[in-house]
Amino acid sequence: MRSTHHRLRNSGIVAAVALLGGAIGTSSAAAAQVDPLPIRPHQTFVGQVNGATIGAVIQVGCFGPVSGTSTGHPMAGQSVSVQLVSGSTPAQARVGYTGESADHVLVAFGNPTSAAPATEIKAYGVKVAIPQDLNLPCYGTGTVGFVPAPTSATAQPATVDVTYVSVGATPAG
Repeated sequence: MRSTHHRLRNSGIVAAVALLGGAIGTSSAAAAQVDPLPIRPHQTFVGQVNGATIGAVIQVGCFGPVSGTSTGHPMAGQSVSVQLVSGSTPAQARVGYTGESADHVLVAFGNPTSAAPATEIKAYGVKVAIPQDLNLPCYGTGTVGFVPAPTSATAQPATVDVTYVSVGATPAG
């Protein structure tokens, strides 16, 4: 009788631990799975290039001798994203505003008002790969624009100044 009672008590403890472990596992998984916050009208945001709003660097594959006009393609593993501004931002950050109708942001490399958009972002905090087929300067500086779309009279793009750094290049002699 004692051994039966002992087994039942132990199996009850094991079942309780398994149930608790399952509940903890479920709550951890639910906590880890956060839905991205969609971009909506009337929101202030900042752009990010490789996780930086200020002092961003884009690595460009430039092989062989390069000159001041040489271009190359962005290296793999780089990204752009937008973050919703909630509170203060660094003074140097150039914030954007989605305006009356924006539900996504177009990312343009170069002059943000004239460059063709390279990619689209639909939610805050989601990293989107920088397209590797872009032609970017092998070195120097530039601007990446984060343009609210569809645009409206009250929409304002965010911009991030970037430094292009060549990977694999040698100076032209």
